[in-house]
Amino acid sequence: MAGRPKIFNEQEAVEKATQIFWDKCYDTASADELLNAIGIGKGSFYLAFKGGKQELYIRSIEQFSNAFYQKLLKGVAAADHEIEFIRQFFLSLSDTSDTDKLKGCYLGNALVQLSDKDENVKEIAAQFLKNMQQLFMQVIQKAQSEGGIKSKEDPEILAWHLSNLWNGIHVTKRMEKNPKILRTMIELNLKLLE
Repeated sequence: MAGRPKIFNEQEAVEKATQIFWDKCYDTASADELLNAIGIGKGSFYLAFKGGKQELYIRSIEQFSNAFYQKLLKGVAAADHEIEFIRQFFLSLSDTSDTDKLKGCYLGNALVQLSDKDENVKEIAAQFLKNMQQLFMQVIQKAQSEGGIKSKEDPEILAWHLSNLWNGIHVTKRMEKNPKILRTMIELNLKLLE
């Protein structure tokens, strides 16, 4: 005899849970808040997420990192000037809302909050950052070979610099509310790509 059919979309449920985890952090997000956000009962929740809150969080990190990375990949692929796309990607970080500034980066938060407690979370977040660094490196290598940037620095080191910048911006945005200061700081770091 088959069980009751699933009456909710797991991907949408994970997206809704992501917002709770992002707003509240893993440790302070309660089961009731998650169930209310998703709109399902405990039975359906544990049927879909047998590992409970931890499994939901890991699925949230995986889904978020995959979606973000695919969006970044598509943006680079569609760009007429890939290195300029990367520059604008960073500059746009100075213009985000106050809410985003307070929440920081979801993946960066995950890496800092749970990396010592949960090896799965650490691996997922670290892999995302490595993938992003590899993409930056490919764009820099191409720009160097085509004369799009003057820098002769090692593309791998430049790409790591950009990954570090990405992490640092999200930390700084929690303290600094002035978009002009953020933009100036980002522009200064991006001089390495001129």
